[in-house]
Amino acid sequence: MVMHRRPLLQALSALLATPVMLRVHAQETIGTLGHTPAYWRPYLSEAAGRVLFEEDTEPPFSSPLNGEKRAGTYVCAACHQPLFSSQTKFDSGTGWPSFWATLPNAVGTRPDRRLWIERTEYHCRRCGGHQGHVFDDGPPPTGLRYCNNGLALRFVPLGEKLPELRG
Repeated sequence: MVMHRRPLLQALSALLATPVMLRVHAQETIGTLGHTPAYWRPYLSEAAGRVLFEEDTEPPFSSPLNGEKRAGTYVCAACHQPLFSSQTKFDSGTGWPSFWATLPNAVGTRPDRRLWIERTEYHCRRCGGHQGHVFDDGPPPTGLRYCNNGLALRFVPLGEKLPELRG
């Protein structure tokens, strides 16, 4: 078996360049508001900033929102865009808040190939903040599971005024 250096070096270069490309992507202007991630940092904890604008993931079972059972609305932690109704929340057993539907026009999706398999990630349509990934193993009526980072959300109980939109 003959080993050719050029294809091996090209493959290694592509693999080593991946983290650099992800960092560059995280610095892009995203969302319809046109703000950079730096704009949102003063409003967020360091961990929430990493989740929302560097597409990090919080540890499973770490969010207090997993056990939230009250009626209300889940809004984006950065810009306060309403994303989910509590009526669509369910316990998926995954360790992250999960929903079977979003509010209308609340999120945008794009392919995510970072783990060598294609998943669908979703972001707040307004500020571009990364929320999580959507899978097709959810309950009826949609069959979808929006698996959300709790740090990317803020819960507003029914009867409380929704926070003013930021940005």
